[in-house]
Amino acid sequence: MKKFTVILLSLGVLAGAYNVAFGIPDQITQIWGGAQAEDARRTGGPDAGPRGQGRTTTVVVAPLEERSYTLVLRTIGGAVSLRRVDVIATEAGEVVETALRANAEVAKGDVILQLDDRSERLSLEIAQANRDQAQATVTRYEGLHSNGSSVVTDVALSEVEVALRLAEANVGLAEIALENRAIRAPFSGRLGLSDINVGDRVSTGDLIVTVDDSTTLLAEFEVPERSIGLLAEGKPVFVSTPTFTGRVFEGTITSFDSRLDSVTRSTTVQAEIDNTDRMLLSGMTFAVRMTEETAPMPVVPSTAITWDRTGAGIWVAENGTTSRVPVTIRYRDGDQVWVETDAPIGAQIVTEGASKLRDGAQIETTQTGRGEGA
Repeated sequence: MKKFTVILLSLGVLAGAYNVAFGIPDQITQIWGGAQAEDARRTGGPDAGPRGQGRTTTVVVAPLEERSYTLVLRTIGGAVSLRRVDVIATEAGEVVETALRANAEVAKGDVILQLDDRSERLSLEIAQANRDQAQATVTRYEGLHSNGSSVVTDVALSEVEVALRLAEANVGLAEIALENRAIRAPFSGRLGLSDINVGDRVSTGDLIVTVDDSTTLLAEFEVPERSIGLLAEGKPVFVSTPTFTGRVFEGTITSFDSRLDSVTRSTTVQAEIDNTDRMLLSGMTFAVRMTEETAPMPVVPSTAITWDRTGAGIWVAENGTTSRVPVTIRYRDGDQVWVETDAPIGAQIVTEGASKLRDGAQIETTQTGRGEGA
């Protein structure tokens, strides 16, 4: 008997030490709590009530609404002139005249640089003289041949006609060579900087100057794979630049690449921006923004979303009880969440106190907005 008493005391000490170190096991707590709840039910205590039901919980409800969500894409891009060209020397020679003033406006065909063309002018005069001589020979031969002279045969007449054609072709070549000594603007636009001056000698392939037609700029930027659905020709884009803080310029998409970059997983997009007032310059960095409104979809406060092992859900209140309906979260904006759900629009959903609910829980509701407490 004495040994039995010692064993019981030892077990008690061990149990107390375990309780202090690790707490009471959940199984014992549940058994103990269940017993207390059963005693309360029998005696009419505060926890009394039908099996499977707890006490009434007060929650805040609001009708389920639907609204469109504005998709916004922000990215960075650069701008170039819609038409731009590097003017390259096609002939070598000494510069005798220039009109290469930076930022000067030029019209298509204006001479912007003139090379020494004395040799080409002389070559043209020689070619023209040969042509005139060949023309005179043909005229004389044709006159003799038409008068029935036996001196001019058909073969001789044909030979002088061929000589005339060759002389005319040489004149054309000489005119082209002379024309090439004058470098002209390929289109109307604005000149860039150039370091070529009168007296310099240029070689074939040298860069003379750049010409930009910046009345329309071409903004180029990258769009990630997840936002490809925003792209469509003619879709508006909005750009801004640190140079003009608070000013927004509108453009339209004109083209985009047909494939994604294998490294960045994005596609290149081009948009035209009207720049008739010449405020923007080629090479500027742009902050690009694109927007699109989705079809209306259910929207709930973030406090209405609860989670369990099946995922996200909301609680729908009806006839004093609640039921949980799964949702798929599509978008977030601040404390608003756009979702896909089977809950009907207009249903009363729990917006506050949802974390305390269980299926079939008894509730008292207080509506937000125009609603009154129930």
